Amino acid sequence: MKYLLILLVIALALAPLTHFLPSKRQRLIAKMREYAAVHGLFVEFRDLPSRATRQGREERKQQIIYYGRRLPPSRKDARSRTAWACEDGNWLSLAERTAVPAALEQMPATILAASLDEGSCGIYWLEVGDEADVKQIVSALEAWQGQL
Repeated sequence: MKYLLILLVIALALAPLTHFLPSKRQRLIAKMREYAAVHGLFVEFRDLPSRATRQGREERKQQIIYYGRRLPPSRKDARSRTAWACEDGNWLSLAERTAVPAALEQMPATILAASLDEGSCGIYWLEVGDEADVKQIVSALEAWQGQL
């Protein structure tokens, strides 16, 4: 009986430590981000591009995860900042009638938007996929970088 009571007290003392263990979802996200980093992408929070910013209206900024590929400095003209949004499976330009890059058609359906600026090309998403989606994103961004 004494040993059972001691074991119970130890279990109660150690129980709060289990809250520091990552959940399955947190482990999956860490694995996806690690895969992206190993394959040349960087991951950061950025404001989601929207039509309101294009039209000059103020809109509440929404921070979304951005998976991007760094681009070498352009030797010709500077790259203009351009963005595309995916609405119902169709890519729409948020800039002045800019053609949609062919590489965006290879993206998973969970992608919210894509952007191109002087330093990087990349996508915005909520990380609601798995490592196969990240592989697809890596290959599509490599193809996009090759087209630039």
